[in-house]
Amino acid sequence: MMTSPISSLLVANRGEIAVRIFRTARDLGLTTVAVHSDPDADALHVRAADAAVRLPGAAPADTYLRGDLIIKAALAAGADAVHPGYGFLSENADFARQVQDSGLTWIGPPPEAIEAMASKTRAKDLMRAAGVPLLDPVDPAAATPADLPLLLKAAAGGGGRGMRVVRDLDALEEALHAASAEAASAFGDGEVFAEPYVERGRHVEVQILADAHGTVWALGTRDCSLQRRHQKVIEEAPAPGLPDTLRERLHTAAVAAARAVSYRGAGTVEFLVTADGRPYFLEMNTRLQVEHPVTEAVFGLDLVALQLRVAEGAALPPSPPAPTGHAVEARLYAEDPAQDWRPQTGVLHTLDIPGRVRVDTGFTGGDTVGVHYDPMLAKVVAHAPTRAEAVRTLAHALAGARIHGLTTNRELLVGSLRHPDFTAGQLDTGFYDRHLTTLTQAAPDAGTAALAAALAEAAPAPDAPLAARLGGWRNLRSQPQTRRYTTAGTEYEVRYHPVDHPGVRVLAAERHLVTLEVDGIRRMFHVKRNSNNTEVYVDSPLGSHTLTPVPRFPDPQDRTEPGSLLAPMPGTVVRVAEGLTPGTAVTAGQPLLWLEAMKMEHRILAPASGTLTALHAVTGQQVEFGALLAVVQEEPLS
Repeated sequence: MMTSPISSLLVANRGEIAVRIFRTARDLGLTTVAVHSDPDADALHVRAADAAVRLPGAAPADTYLRGDLIIKAALAAGADAVHPGYGFLSENADFARQVQDSGLTWIGPPPEAIEAMASKTRAKDLMRAAGVPLLDPVDPAAATPADLPLLLKAAAGGGGRGMRVVRDLDALEEALHAASAEAASAFGDGEVFAEPYVERGRHVEVQILADAHGTVWALGTRDCSLQRRHQKVIEEAPAPGLPDTLRERLHTAAVAAARAVSYRGAGTVEFLVTADGRPYFLEMNTRLQVEHPVTEAVFGLDLVALQLRVAEGAALPPSPPAPTGHAVEARLYAEDPAQDWRPQTGVLHTLDIPGRVRVDTGFTGGDTVGVHYDPMLAKVVAHAPTRAEAVRTLAHALAGARIHGLTTNRELLVGSLRHPDFTAGQLDTGFYDRHLTTLTQAAPDAGTAALAAALAEAAPAPDAPLAARLGGWRNLRSQPQTRRYTTAGTEYEVRYHPVDHPGVRVLAAERHLVTLEVDGIRRMFHVKRNSNNTEVYVDSPLGSHTLTPVPRFPDPQDRTEPGSLLAPMPGTVVRVAEGLTPGTAVTAGQPLLWLEAMKMEHRILAPASGTLTALHAVTGQQVEFGALLAVVQEEPLS
C-alpha cells in the first residue's frame, strides 16, 4: 500500500464533479490538473484548475473515455494521483490498473473490487454468497405473464442507461434490443439481464467508506426514489420513515458487501425496499456518488478529502461522527420534463441560485451546454435540523433562482418538493408516473409576466435623456401600445398605457425591474433579455417565464411542411427502423428513428398513420436541432 503523500491531482472528469474535487484539493494544498475535450476548452472545471491538458475531439469515446490519453496527460503535467469522479472511467478496472502501473495513485477502490462489482450479474452472485438479500433473476427467454412486469438492466454501468420496464411480453424482444443497444453504446458492453420490477418500491442506499486497515464505515442511508428514466432527481439523507430494524439491516448488508470484495475508499450499496419493508440488493457503485453531498452535510464530512487520505494510507477512526439534521439534494437539469424529458442545448445566460444552500455546478452564466454530455447543470443541497425545514429551504431557493437561456426542470423540482406526498415522506419510484402531468403544467400568471416584459421594453434606457428617465414607464406615446409574446405554446397580447389588465396597477418600470400591484399585492418582476433579443426572461414570486417576442410581420419561410419530423435536439442518428424507405406505410406512434443525445437514446415516432414520403436521416449522421429527418404524409380520412 502506497503511503507517500499526494502533491498534485488530476481529475479524469469534467463538469460539476471535477469542480467539486478541485475545491477540496485546493483546501488540502494540492496542485490541480484538468483534462478537457475541445467543446470544454473554456469550461468551468478547466478555469478552476491550476493546469489543463487537451484531449483532442468532442465525443466521450475520443476524450474522457481515453484512459491512455488521460494517463499521458497526468504524467506530462506532473500529477502523482488520478481521481476519476463518477461516470466515464470511474468504474473501469483496467483503467485503475493502468493508473497504478504508471506509478500514479488511484483515488478509488482496488481494481479487483471494481471488477467484482462491474457486472451486476456477477455482483449478485457474490452478494448471495455474503448473505445479502436479492431478487431472483428471470430468464427473458422463459418469461411468462406471471413474471410481469420485468425490469431489464444493463449488466455494466448505471445511470438509467440500458434500462427498460416491460409490462407486455409482446414488447419484450424490442425492449431487449433497445436496452442492449443503449448499454453497448454507453458502456461498451451490451449484456442485459432481467429481474422482477417492483411497483412502488423505494430506492434506498448506504454510503460506505473503508480504509486499508480493516475499518468500514456505514454512513447512514439515502433515499433516491424520485427518478426519471431510472435516473435520480431528488435525494435525501437520512432516508425518511425507515424503522430502526430495517435501517440497521441495510447498514449490516452494506458493510458485508464491502468486506466481501475487500473494499477500500468511498462506495455506495444500493437497495430496493418493497412497500412492505423488504430490502433487496440492487448494485454496488464503486465510486463517489452524484448525491454524496447530502451525506457530507448530515455527517459533517468531506468525502473527497477522506478518499484522498485513505489513498495515502491513512486509517479511519473506529467509527464515524454522529449524524445531525436532514439534507435534501435536487438535480437541476437542462431538459423539458413536459416533452419526454428532452435535453436542451445552447447558451446558459444566467445561473443564479440564492439562499442558504450548497450549489455544486460546472457552469456559470454565459457558458454553453453542449450535446455530448449529461444535461445536469447543478446540484442544489439544503441542510437543516429537520426534514421539513430542509425541504422548505431547498424549494424556496430553487423558486427564487434565475435560470435563463435554457428550459430546465426547475419548476418540476419546486413542485415535487412542495407536493403533499413528498412532504409527507410518501416516496417511491413511481412518483413521476403518477404526478408528472400535474407537475409539468405551465406556470400561472404568464399574462402578468408578459405585461412586465412589455413595460420593461418600453421603459427608457439608463443612458436616455434625463427628462425621459424621470418619466419612467409613463413616458409613452398617448395611444395604447401592443406587444405580443409566446410562452409554453400560448400567445399573449399586451396592451398598455393605459394598462387594461384588471386588478393590476403599475408602480414603477425600468429596463430590468418592473413593480406591479396585482390584486392589491405589490410584486417585483425582474426582466432580462438575451443578447440577441430573441427571448425575454421574467422572474417573480409568481413564477418564472421565458417569453418569445412575436414579430409584427412573421417570416413566411418559418412554416414547415405538414408531417415533417424535425430533430428535437442536436445528436447522432444511431438507428433507422428496418426496411424504412420512402413509400413505406407507417402507423401513428411507430418508432422510425433513434437519436442519441446527452448519453440517452430518444425515439422519433411517426406523427400519424400514412406514407413516408421522404427520409433524410442515415445511421451515424450528426444532426442539428431542427434538422429535417423525414416526412410522413398523413392518410386522408375516409
